Amino acid sequence: MYVTIDGIEKSFNNENKEQVKVLDDIDIDLEKGSFVSIVGPSGCGKSTLLYMIAGLVQADKGNIRIAGNEVRKPGPDRVVVFQEAGLFPWLTVLENVKYGLLLKKMPKQEAEAKAIDMLKMVHLSNYIHSYPHQLSGGMKQRVSIARALVMEPDILLMDEPFSALDEQTRMVLHKELMEIWKKTKVTIFFVTHNIREAVLLSEKVIVFGTRPGKVKEIIPVPTTTDGVLPDSVTLHTEQRILAILEEEIEKVLKEEMGDDYSFTTNHLHRNDSGDMGSHI
Repeated sequence: MYVTIDGIEKSFNNENKEQVKVLDDIDIDLEKGSFVSIVGPSGCGKSTLLYMIAGLVQADKGNIRIAGNEVRKPGPDRVVVFQEAGLFPWLTVLENVKYGLLLKKMPKQEAEAKAIDMLKMVHLSNYIHSYPHQLSGGMKQRVSIARALVMEPDILLMDEPFSALDEQTRMVLHKELMEIWKKTKVTIFFVTHNIREAVLLSEKVIVFGTRPGKVKEIIPVPTTTDGVLPDSVTLHTEQRILAILEEEIEKVLKEEMGDDYSFTTNHLHRNDSGDMGSHI
């Protein structure tokens, strides 16, 4: 396997300086060029695991290996796309995208040409001289993705990158991300609360239980030659994930609302936006 996550455990101190375990004995394997999403209740360690793969957080126990090499620190083979675009407001779109290339001492002309090619891929070539404040939320995320991919990473780590966007913009970016993935063959590890998003984008969905996070199940997503799943298959896969999470979600809600809460009388339902992860 390309990425091997073996026996990972992690704890943090809470506000009372007590040790709280966030991840417990996590074992996951990722194939090179795969697209894998992870879903689960809030606070179950999804983002923490992503930051560990990035080398930004160290495990208390276990190890993560990429192509056989243990992850001990950040590296150019891994790039993170966060929920917020995090663009430099004083730089133009083009300057933001080529910034990392210039840090690598790439000649300015070559860096600019490469950045423009990447901006064409995310359909922003008409905005290369615009500043971040002149862009919509979805456009900012496109710039963020372009800035990450222009570095030619082997692994793209995405931490809820579309959660703050409206449904229409998110659908457009889903399509663009899939096209980019197919062209670049980059390995994508995608954290989301949105079950439908995970099913539509991924080859596999990893379902985490409540804190401390554990792998409840890894669900393969059926694939088709044209990449479009029938609605019946999508819905069935979503419902399967929700069924796995019901007990975990109830645990979280009981902690927040007390033992009087009953999941059987407070069913999850799909909201108008089709977001099947809105309660997770």
